[in-house]
Amino acid sequence: ACSGGPRGRSVKQPAGCPTMEPARGPGGAWWHGRLAGLLATRGKLAQAPPSSPSWPLPIELCARQIARVSKTDKIIVEKSTLPVRTAEAVRDILQNTGSGVKFEVLSNPEFLAEGTAVDDLLAPDRVLIGGDSTPEGQEAVQALVDIYANWIPAERILTTNVWSSELSKLVANAYLAQRISSINSISELCEKTEANINEVARAIGADSRIGPKFLKASVGFGGSCFQKDILNLVYISRSFGLQEVADYWEQVIIMNDHQKKRFALNMVKDLYNTVSGKKITFLGWAFKKDTNDTRESAAIYVADELLNEQAMIRVYDPKVKEAQIYGDLDYLATRKAEENAASVKVFEDPYRACENAHAIAVLTEWDEFAAYDWQRIYDSMLKPAKIFDGRNILDAEKLRAIGFKVTSIGVR
Repeated sequence: ACSGGPRGRSVKQPAGCPTMEPARGPGGAWWHGRLAGLLATRGKLAQAPPSSPSWPLPIELCARQIARVSKTDKIIVEKSTLPVRTAEAVRDILQNTGSGVKFEVLSNPEFLAEGTAVDDLLAPDRVLIGGDSTPEGQEAVQALVDIYANWIPAERILTTNVWSSELSKLVANAYLAQRISSINSISELCEKTEANINEVARAIGADSRIGPKFLKASVGFGGSCFQKDILNLVYISRSFGLQEVADYWEQVIIMNDHQKKRFALNMVKDLYNTVSGKKITFLGWAFKKDTNDTRESAAIYVADELLNEQAMIRVYDPKVKEAQIYGDLDYLATRKAEENAASVKVFEDPYRACENAHAIAVLTEWDEFAAYDWQRIYDSMLKPAKIFDGRNILDAEKLRAIGFKVTSIGVR
C-alpha cells in the first residue's frame, strides 16, 4: 500500500483512530484481514482526496515510489476520489520507469458514508471496478473481481473502463448533493408561503421515480466529498469548454452556501437585528451525526457569520474535540486565533452550554438532542428563549408548548 502526504490513509490504523466509526470494532478487524490478503498480491493506491481538481502531487510521488521499489509485475488499484484520467497519468509514470516491470492500473472507488463505513464495506450497493479493455487489463479486472466475490454477490460487482469508473464516483456524490440543494431551495420557498417542506418532501418522495432519500431539508451539506467532487466536475467541464455544464453543477454549491448564510442571517434578524454580545449555543459541530468529522461542516460557516456580527458562541458536540472546533475557525483566517478563543467557548455538558443563552442553533442531527430535558433547558435560558433547528429533528410543537420560540427549516 502507498499513501502519500501527511493526510494520506495508511492501511493499518492505530487503536485510537481519530475518525469515529460506530461499528469500527469487530467490523474493522473483519475487513482488515481481507484487506491484508488483497495487499499481499496487489498494490493499493490510497491518498486523502485532494481539495482542488488539479493533479495531486502526493499521487505522483506514490506512483514514482511504487515504480522504484517494484521488482515484479503489479496490479495497482486506485481507491481515492481523484480527478478523471488520474489512472492514465499513473500508468504513464509507471510504464516509463525502464525497469521492465509491467503494471495494470485499475479504478475501484469507494462508495462509503462516514458513520456507516463498515456496513458499506460488508454489504455495498455495488462495487465498481474500471480497467483497460486489453487482455491484460481485463485479466487484472477479473483478479480484483475474484477477491470481492468472496463476500459480494456477483450481480453487485460492476465493471467498466477506467474513465467511466473515475467519473462515476464524482457523479454519484454530485447527484446526492444536488438533491440536498434542490430540497433546500424549495425550503426557502416554503418559508414564504403556507407550504411545509416536510410535507412537500414526503409527497414527492412517495413518487417511485424520485424516492425519499436525501430529501431532508437542512442548514446545508458538509463533509469532505460533496463540494470537492462537484468542483472537480466543474473543473473538468470547463477544461473541455462545457461552460453550461460547469455552471449547472456549480449552482449546487452556490445554493448550499446560500442556505448556510441565510440560516445565520435569519438568526440575526430574529434576534432583533443584532447578536452583538449575545450568547448563541450551537448543538452540534460535526458535519453529520455518527461521526466526529467536521470538514466543510455547516456549523463552521454559520459560526463564522455570527462571529462577524460579534456573537458569543457556545458549542456542544458529543464527539468533536475542543481543539478541532478552534482549529476549524482558525483555518478560515477570518480573524485572529485569539479572537476566536475569546468569542467561542466549548462545553462537555449540553445543559451548561445552554445556560443563560439567548438562542440555540441545532447544527448536527445527533439523536440525543431530541431526548434532552427541554423544560430544564428552557428554564435556564434568557427569555424569550429561541431555537433555530437547522436539521428539523426537534418536535417544534412540544417545544412551543414549553414556551420556546422555534424556527425550523422550510416551515413558516
